[in-house]
Amino acid sequence: MSDQPPISIAFLLFDGITQLDLMGPAQVLSRLGNTTVHLVAKDNDPVSTDSGFPLMPTATMDEIKAADILCVPGGFGTLDVMQDTRSLEWVKEISATATWITSVCTGSLILGAAGLLKGYKAACHWASRDQLAYFGAIPTAERIVFDRNRASGGGVTSGIDFGLALAAEIRGDAYAKFIQLSLEYDPDPPFTSGSPDKAEEQTLRQYHDMVNKFAPGRDQVVQKIAKDLGFD
Repeated sequence: MSDQPPISIAFLLFDGITQLDLMGPAQVLSRLGNTTVHLVAKDNDPVSTDSGFPLMPTATMDEIKAADILCVPGGFGTLDVMQDTRSLEWVKEISATATWITSVCTGSLILGAAGLLKGYKAACHWASRDQLAYFGAIPTAERIVFDRNRASGGGVTSGIDFGLALAAEIRGDAYAKFIQLSLEYDPDPPFTSGSPDKAEEQTLRQYHDMVNKFAPGRDQVVQKIAKDLGFD
């Protein structure tokens, strides 16, 4: 709707991103009306995703210097981003003037590494949530967490819920409900294994085996990154 105040949204893109971390909130927030969505990477090259297909950036970090909403998705590639000075500096730069500083899944660890979550409550994927404490954040076991102008979603699919909650903060509940209806977001999953509290032990083991394969020693790596960045 053109009569709505304009909103610019910048999503960070990086190799190893979980595409649904981005696509969920992007789909929701793009329907706020009078929005401009930027998919921002270090350069214009395609970005690899954990789904096996690439995403194309719409802009580079040199081109986007400000946005009303910053959203940082997660994925196994977050470890590299947390150790990349250029990416962290861009996140800090956008956050300096952004109205909302947000994340989905392990994207909150990137915000943490950029020093943007000290003393803030934040959500994260359940398997990495405790690592937020390495950066001075307050890990919070909720699907959506708001703390002042920081907003974060838990793992992957929470990005849709997070997007709707943020839409309500920006445009009001009625408009967010309209977006939800337009997307027919009425989840009724066939299984109840979507959290570690509900999943069977075999399913949990399978997940941890996968993490150990693609990101062995992740907790120790994140702890070292935090130490190298000067976090106590």
